[in-house]
Amino acid sequence: MNTFLIVGLGNIGVDYHNTRHNIGFTVLDALAKQVDISFSTLRYGDVAEINHKGKKLVLLKPSTLMNRSGNAVRYWIKQRKVSFQNILVITDDVHLDLGYLRIRKQGSDGGHNGLRDIQEKLGSNQYPRLRVGIGSNFSKGRQADYVLSPWKPDEEHLLPVIVDRATKAVIDFATQGLEKTMNLHNGQVS
Repeated sequence: MNTFLIVGLGNIGVDYHNTRHNIGFTVLDALAKQVDISFSTLRYGDVAEINHKGKKLVLLKPSTLMNRSGNAVRYWIKQRKVSFQNILVITDDVHLDLGYLRIRKQGSDGGHNGLRDIQEKLGSNQYPRLRVGIGSNFSKGRQADYVLSPWKPDEEHLLPVIVDRATKAVIDFATQGLEKTMNLHNGQVS
């Protein structure tokens, strides 16, 4: 069975629940709920597994805090013997409009500290990522406050649609491949 490591970036703890920065956790929670599985707290994070159409998806919510996600990703890659092309890291992106999905097979960290740490720990940026646009409605010097704040009511009503589309992208990544997933899901969620 082909194994995929699906990493949702976020910060653990009730203070970070339902914040923009935790969109990776939110997507994995929704995916687990869809198939009625729960996460187990294991080394470096909460882990759940989905078997779907002959594929095994290992869902990982690192417990190392966002900026130290690399240790968790490196550990679970080795544990499950996952190749880099079968990793998908889901993260927030302030450079994309709210609800815009961008899937790429590789790339820079784009100033995202979680991606930067993963790149440093893996010694490579050659792994797929799904960036979920959270918008940039913050004043200069207030980015940290913005990403760590809860969704506003006018954003929150869009969240189920955004998360649903992102969960579909995860499943398509594992079952249909990266190129087709990019063609199907890159763009603004409507």
